[in-house]
Amino acid sequence: MNIIPANRPRLTESEARKILAKEKVSGVAVIGIRGYYTQSMGDPTKNDRGIYDDALFIVSPDAFIAFNGNTDPSISRHRVAVLKEGVWQYRIGIHGLSKPKAQQYQAYVQAAPVTVIRDGVGPDTGWFGINIHRGGNNTTSSLGCQTIPPAQWESFRTTLNAQLKRHNQKTFSYILKS
Repeated sequence: MNIIPANRPRLTESEARKILAKEKVSGVAVIGIRGYYTQSMGDPTKNDRGIYDDALFIVSPDAFIAFNGNTDPSISRHRVAVLKEGVWQYRIGIHGLSKPKAQQYQAYVQAAPVTVIRDGVGPDTGWFGINIHRGGNNTTSSLGCQTIPPAQWESFRTTLNAQLKRHNQKTFSYILKS
């Protein structure tokens, strides 16, 4: 089974800007839409794990770019975290701090507490390392993080970094919706 859709998401810029306005978010932001490809990938009756069936969009005053993504853990197991829908704050940081230095890389990390729904447990709020980072080719590489396929990661990272710098933002809002 292919875990990456054949095409990038097709939300319009107008629809994305309506989401920002509804959430009262301005400047540079990222929108995540969980289950974007529910009807065309995996089981159409549920939100699948382990595939890039979600969508992420970078939206700024002068940019709008779509990316395939994953907003769910790769696996199901007791206490694994699923980021709750809402508006969360992120910043540039390092992913993989518990790994050897050679495996760490620049990604996006929590800039404030987030709320997750833990499998088998329920809601939990805090600092959990729910990052936005590069996924894998054969797995989404997530234990609760938001991931982008490797072929799209560098474009996502350089675009978001450039927009944050251009608009003088240290943090950005990440809006997660279904």
